[in-house]
Amino acid sequence: MPENTKPTVLLVHGAFAESASWNGVIERLAGESLDVIAVANPLRSLAGDARYVRDVIGGIGGPVLLVAHSYGGMVVTEAAAGNDEVRGLVYVDAFAPDTGESAFALSLKFPGSTLGDALAAYPVATGGNEFTIRRDVFRRQFCADVPEAEAALMAATQRPVTEAALSTGLPADEPAWRSIPSWFVYSDADLNIPVELHRWMAGRAGAKTAREISGASHALSVSQPRAVADVILEAVAAA
Repeated sequence: MPENTKPTVLLVHGAFAESASWNGVIERLAGESLDVIAVANPLRSLAGDARYVRDVIGGIGGPVLLVAHSYGGMVVTEAAAGNDEVRGLVYVDAFAPDTGESAFALSLKFPGSTLGDALAAYPVATGGNEFTIRRDVFRRQFCADVPEAEAALMAATQRPVTEAALSTGLPADEPAWRSIPSWFVYSDADLNIPVELHRWMAGRAGAKTAREISGASHALSVSQPRAVADVILEAVAAA
């Protein structure tokens, strides 16, 4: 692929994470002549979060590859709808919703998620509640295959998400994965999003790649950055 046609890679984190969760992936993409940006996902509302990502895309002024983790998959699916600059979608342990589907509803489609019991909720001044994962269960729930000290840092720096963001259905008339090529990489030991759901969403989207990582946690970009980077590079090459 000619140098000037490579898309900018936009990494969009999900709930209970932050931009630094992509650090290992960014390190492995270094040296590939790629422009990479880890976006700070607001985690306030699905529509508002998607508008912000669209603003970032507009500021780049060229083709992009959107890479999402967890709830970030909701955001990029909405942000990419009808956006001609988006060349591909990479879902990393991420939701790939259809119109009207929310993160909450999808997570209950198949058994296996234990996230609900791990959450702490509290009201926010703007209305409604927001969630965090309780620190006493954070490592087991979110990143069981990450060293204990690193997991403690992740628990301390986790970004809360609003209940509204997780319970809002995808607004787009048509999800972006129906018209934009997609790649999926996911964990078979994900306690937030059941592996059966990952497989089902990848199949429904007609994924170019559906790579399943054995024994990995939900925090795949942290624990298995090489596997994630490999799928991103595959998508870049195809874009």
